[in-house]
Amino acid sequence: MSRLRKAGLGLTAAGAMAVALVGGWEGLRTKAYIPIPGDVPTVCFGETRGVKMGDTYTVAQCKEMLGKRLVEFETGMRSCLRQPDAIGDKPYVAFLSLSYNIGSRAFCGSTVARRANAGDIKGACDAILAFNKAGGRVVQGLVNRRAEERRICLGGEL
Repeated sequence: MSRLRKAGLGLTAAGAMAVALVGGWEGLRTKAYIPIPGDVPTVCFGETRGVKMGDTYTVAQCKEMLGKRLVEFETGMRSCLRQPDAIGDKPYVAFLSLSYNIGSRAFCGSTVARRANAGDIKGACDAILAFNKAGGRVVQGLVNRRAEERRICLGGEL
């Protein structure tokens, strides 16, 4: 069950937070690009699935894609959390942002998920900081994003 949308009512508070957090960090680019040398083609709000260089989308298509993918990543994230509905909205959204960025499989195998499942939400929030590399090297943009995800996870305002 998604905490991002209420049937027929649109986004929940958690859904609005997720869109703002992920959309803000990913940024909107309607033409495919390579974010970091050696990375895969990316478009819209960080979408990589099936993207080829030269692809272009409208803003409306990008927003629709983000909404669908957030629900998809939420499903993946929830599958490995023992009690996802017991997690507060802010940690939940921070975990979803991380999952969206690193992938559901990586999230499910992470210390973040293990600590959350053990009931150690603060420890799970702290573990977010470890995901600051791309291509084997620390990337300042990821350092900044992880610090913001951790801050929100620990109860900070979005």
